[in-house]
Amino acid sequence: MADQVSNYKCPNCGGPLRFDPASQKLKCEYCDSLFTQKEVEEFYRPSEEAAAAEGTDQKWETETGEWTAEEAAHMRAYSCPSCGASLIADENTAVTVCPYCSNPTVVAGQFVTKKPQFVLPFQLDKDKAVEILNDFYKRKPLLPKAFSSRNHIEEIKGVYVPFWLYNGVMECRMDFHAENVRQFSHGDDIVTETDHFKLVRTGTVTFSGVPADASSKMPDEYMDAIEPFDYSKLKDFDTMYMAGYMADSYDVDAEQDRARSESRMKASAVRAISSSVTGYTSVAPVSTQITRLDGAAAYAFLPVWLLSTKWNGNTYLFAVNGQSGKIAGDLPSDTALAIRFFILITLGVFVVTAIILYFIGGGFL
Repeated sequence: MADQVSNYKCPNCGGPLRFDPASQKLKCEYCDSLFTQKEVEEFYRPSEEAAAAEGTDQKWETETGEWTAEEAAHMRAYSCPSCGASLIADENTAVTVCPYCSNPTVVAGQFVTKKPQFVLPFQLDKDKAVEILNDFYKRKPLLPKAFSSRNHIEEIKGVYVPFWLYNGVMECRMDFHAENVRQFSHGDDIVTETDHFKLVRTGTVTFSGVPADASSKMPDEYMDAIEPFDYSKLKDFDTMYMAGYMADSYDVDAEQDRARSESRMKASAVRAISSSVTGYTSVAPVSTQITRLDGAAAYAFLPVWLLSTKWNGNTYLFAVNGQSGKIAGDLPSDTALAIRFFILITLGVFVVTAIILYFIGGGFL
């Protein structure tokens, strides 16, 4: 779809359109009409052509793109005064609570951000994300009630988290010391024979789409925990997919994130090269040399459902993969509930023990 269209009004009733994960189409919030990308494109073609005639069309950059004047006019930027998160959304999205720190005073700000190359559309809707959170909470008997209340869970928000997706080629050389050990009988003796080998393995390992989240507000361990994402479903970025969702603006550039991605590539390269050494009793690496031959990064939005909760002065963040439903997050324990739980268990054990002793001892004296 052409870049100029971003406010997405329903061709039937004029209501706001929202990207629907179930149908992978735009759905009207008022009349429930569904539209394909092509249908909306045809509807808006006259205004797109007029905008193009005025010279508003712009080219993509290598890693990021620039928003057109028409797109920017229909986007909104929000900044959180508590944690500093910078969020963007379409003009129909109401932002009242920061998805990162649960601060209720998110305010509008100036729209200045880079445009992603790719987007991975949401596959799970809000109802499914709420269901996943409910199931997650049910397995935590000591969870404070403030977490598991239905009204609280409904506060979950769909956010496109910024990522750098790295492609790279690693040239590797690894030296190993290997041994083959065998034992055999020689008369009355048991003979142990050890053969020693020096092994050299060289090769190149190619990587595609190694992710590193580009938001300092999102804990890296959370994003690692909810991987993987299926990159075969990546789409060229289109503002259609943002309808009804928010997006976090990146504040960690590709060069800053590069060390983290290269570390993952090197670790994977070591595993790949090491796995080629087989047929020996024992193998130990002696030296490792890894050189990056080539590398590039693409800017992409990946779908995450976020829920932030405050408890006893601490903020707890939960993240659900908007494609697979994999969840990550830290949970507190209700101390008072834990004490009561412990007392009940202790009393239960005491009662059972007393009953057993009663029958074994022939009754209480």
